Amino acid sequence: MQSLKHKPYGIYEKYIKRPLDLFCGLSAIIFFSWLYLLVAILVRVKLGSPVIFTQDRPGKDEKIFKLYKFRTMTDEKDANGNLLPDSERLTKFGRILRATSLDELPEAFNIVKGDMSIIGPRPLLPSYLEWYTEDEKHRHDVRPGLSGLAQVNGRNFLDWDKRFELDVKYAKSITFLGDVKIILQTIKKFFTHSNIATDTSVTEGNMAKMREEKLKNSNC
Repeated sequence: MQSLKHKPYGIYEKYIKRPLDLFCGLSAIIFFSWLYLLVAILVRVKLGSPVIFTQDRPGKDEKIFKLYKFRTMTDEKDANGNLLPDSERLTKFGRILRATSLDELPEAFNIVKGDMSIIGPRPLLPSYLEWYTEDEKHRHDVRPGLSGLAQVNGRNFLDWDKRFELDVKYAKSITFLGDVKIILQTIKKFFTHSNIATDTSVTEGNMAKMREEKLKNSNC
């Protein structure tokens, strides 16, 4: 938790951003209900049950919440009953869901609940919290987002230092025009399928190891 309470940058962040998130989240669920149903049926048929994958993630003020996604992997296990590596359980269909970001559709419910915002730092795993510097912890001063400044500037292919630098930069100066710009860039990247890693366990796992090693060396 941060020692200093976050102060909203302006009127937009303080009074408009959350109601706008709620409106857009509800609108997305209502207008794209047919798409939710279609993807849910395909996931059930191709990957099994449960259709929705949930995972703990740290949100605003590092409060843990349940992140919702459509599942993209099977439950295949080895001879000893242990789950196979993520890369082996990620099917072709699952890769398509990740490449098109359709697996993230259920996050609209997180937005409606208030766990997330449309734009903000992406929520990472709780186990990564111990590797943040004091300044990087400020990425949790605001609600995590469906997309963010780091996502439109490299997404999973950015190293952690740069990603967190962009996250903190966003958290310190949230503006309406800034959010609109990120949304437009996100839409562009969605149609061009750029900077999308379907096997995030590899990219984020490597970054976690690099960050752990870096901090250990700096404390030597």
